[in-house]
Amino acid sequence: MSSSSSSLVDVDLQLGRVPMLRADDIGDRPAWAAAHRAALRAVVAEHGAVLVRGLGLRDAAEAIAVFRGLNTAGLMTEREAFAERQTYAEGVYSSSKWPPNQPMCMHHEQSYRLEFPGLMLFACLSAPTKGGATGVADSTAVLDALPGDLVQRLEREGWMLVRNYNEEIGASLAEALGTDDRGAVESYCRANAIEFEWQPDGGLRSWQRRSAVVRHPVTGRRCWFNQIAFLNEWTLDPEVREFLVDTYGAEGLPFTTRFGGGDPIGEDVVQLLNEVYEAKTVREPWQAGDLMLVDNIGSAHSREPFTGPREVLVGMADPVRLADCSPTVEVNVG
Repeated sequence: MSSSSSSLVDVDLQLGRVPMLRADDIGDRPAWAAAHRAALRAVVAEHGAVLVRGLGLRDAAEAIAVFRGLNTAGLMTEREAFAERQTYAEGVYSSSKWPPNQPMCMHHEQSYRLEFPGLMLFACLSAPTKGGATGVADSTAVLDALPGDLVQRLEREGWMLVRNYNEEIGASLAEALGTDDRGAVESYCRANAIEFEWQPDGGLRSWQRRSAVVRHPVTGRRCWFNQIAFLNEWTLDPEVREFLVDTYGAEGLPFTTRFGGGDPIGEDVVQLLNEVYEAKTVREPWQAGDLMLVDNIGSAHSREPFTGPREVLVGMADPVRLADCSPTVEVNVG
């Protein structure tokens, strides 16, 4: 099956696989990307994601140039990161440093922020020997498949991300917010609707309430848009969770999620969410040189466990404000 939604070659649509198009023997890769920017974005707007195969990206410098060619407004600097990344250039990062034997479950990048990327860019420079695919799931299809009572509660209450920053697990305060100066941290939190308290040991505990369902600012579709499952303690490997609880206590976990009113989200809910995500996931194993574009609101993405070296560069583009997505819960800034 194919679609001719762009001036590029037909998009290959196969059940269970990420929409794909071929770009063989194109010569100057950054120039090709810039010339086909509008067409590629049209494919993403229609299908939620597209994998470009045959582009043959060779190194980080070339991938960075392609990312910049696809986005004239500049790439976004990551803020409020939960895991370490290597920075290749301004707005271009490694994938999050997450244990390769553990999955990174479905999520929408930075959906806990007041401003988040509308477009995700991925470039595979080195493909793993096994696994490691970046899966994609349509956020409207996921929403429609969830139980109505759960969706209604989360529309009414929203969801809450709770974080305890430390220097040992995940991104440090300086890595996440760009500073560890108390005054600057407090100013950032107030400006971004993040509640916080300083702990006796000098660490920071924060919590922020966000909408779990939004409307896509372009299509108007209702989208399941959050990181409720991914950043919840029950998504962690059981042994990892047990270690963290033993080390930091149930209230001191580096991150977890709750219902917007503060009630815990149980293991059963997290399991349900991940089962629905899996049922709606499409995937295509990476090949070295691949490029992928993902609508960060219309589609969630994941990373499967893998073996062997895997180098995937990440760029975030097209900043979108939560306020422009018809949020269902009020956010108080300042």
